[in-house]
Amino acid sequence: MEYLHILYFSHWHNFLLAFIPIFVAIDVLGILPIFISLVEGIEKPVKTRIINQSLMTAISISIGFVIIGKFVFSILGIEMYDFKMAGGLLLLVFAINDLLFSERKAKGTITSTVGVVPLGIPLVVGPALLTSLIIIIDLYGYIPTMVSLVVNLFIVWIVFMNSDFIYRIMGEGGSRAFAKVASLLLASIAVMMIRRGITDTILSITKSS
Repeated sequence: MEYLHILYFSHWHNFLLAFIPIFVAIDVLGILPIFISLVEGIEKPVKTRIINQSLMTAISISIGFVIIGKFVFSILGIEMYDFKMAGGLLLLVFAINDLLFSERKAKGTITSTVGVVPLGIPLVVGPALLTSLIIIIDLYGYIPTMVSLVVNLFIVWIVFMNSDFIYRIMGEGGSRAFAKVASLLLASIAVMMIRRGITDTILSITKSS
């Protein structure tokens, strides 16, 4: 019984550790003003179709990238510690850009593919999420990562479906403030990834020598 308890706790712990970086990388409340701008003035059935289209795109792109990501790495001779450092640096750039320079604004007309581009990708599934997925899988395994991804995308679906109500509560200022906090957390995660990549590199050199 004690072993089962430890195993159960370990699974939940890995799920939470995988869930948080994915939640931060998606930043659903940060992209909420853009989503509202994209679907402003359209009827509810059309809005629902766009939301479903965006989530199907997001999960397809994410799973596809996870499946072929490591295969591509093996062909190119890229080790996971290389990707950890490169991904960490990339995430750090995204986070700094959001914190210091980026103003999230979007204006556009409704098209039949708006749920795919720009909503599904790159707003929901952007470079930050794709980079995070590969690294999180290496750290915590496929099952916690995939479960965390699905749960996060379900949260995105709930937020988008109730976007008008949530945005009225948060206001534009509250949404932007949340986006900045999320960017700060993303920067911290990026530094952690770089640190782990450097540590793994040193261990690899030590073992080979």
